[in-house]
Amino acid sequence: MPLTDLQIEEAALNLFNAEKDKKRIGLLSIQYENIDMEDAYKIQDALVKLKLNSGLKIWGWKIGLTSKAMQDALKIDIPDSGILFDNMFFESGENIPTDRFIQTRIEAEIAFCINKTLEGKVSREDVISATEYVFPSLEILDTRIDRQDISSGKFRTVFDTISDNAANAGIVSGTQKHKPDKFDLRYVGSIVYRNGEVEETGLGAGVLDDPVSGIIWLVERLSKYNQKISPGEIILSGSFIRPIEARKGDKFYADFGDFGFVECNFN
Repeated sequence: MPLTDLQIEEAALNLFNAEKDKKRIGLLSIQYENIDMEDAYKIQDALVKLKLNSGLKIWGWKIGLTSKAMQDALKIDIPDSGILFDNMFFESGENIPTDRFIQTRIEAEIAFCINKTLEGKVSREDVISATEYVFPSLEILDTRIDRQDISSGKFRTVFDTISDNAANAGIVSGTQKHKPDKFDLRYVGSIVYRNGEVEETGLGAGVLDDPVSGIIWLVERLSKYNQKISPGEIILSGSFIRPIEARKGDKFYADFGDFGFVECNFN
């Protein structure tokens, strides 16, 4: 049985308040035993409406769960997606206020700025043609849902993550901008340092073999619900490293080589 409209609205409001109060809620996958992916995206949509009603604006999209390791961990074979809002954007070098979040983590990603509408069935060439520029970025992750239920021992599922706006919390943008055909994005990688020590490395090919593939998937998923990617929107194409805990006082530097760099401090 799909969730009722009342249950969807209840879950979205609880997530909205959890973010505002900086206090996690229990696993939705336990509270609603029959929840499925369709229900999870409906909860996300209801959460987005609450955010829009609070005065926020949509500035783009994020694609998550693009690596095989993360998909295997959550027992799925497709990515997920969430919304980027205007209050989520930070510039490289900025101080990130940890008291705004619950428990932050970061991931390295290639971001796309889109200058044409993308909808329906699209090709790799369509995505490249519709991209104004690509740039290095760090995604800030947070979760408004418990990672594990203590009493049962159960961990979050993909339905929890999707409902929670794909665990999205922010983006730190590098200043370097490149034409999308200047680099083979499969070979664009990053060495990510925390407090001067290497924590993770990875290549763009870790994202579905090509970061563009994630955007193709997102366009086609959105089209099923009469949605689209619009000019001016920013797309986080998916992480090619594991999430790194970002604690108060941590300093991050992501070296993307010739592609650029991103740095930030968590205060």
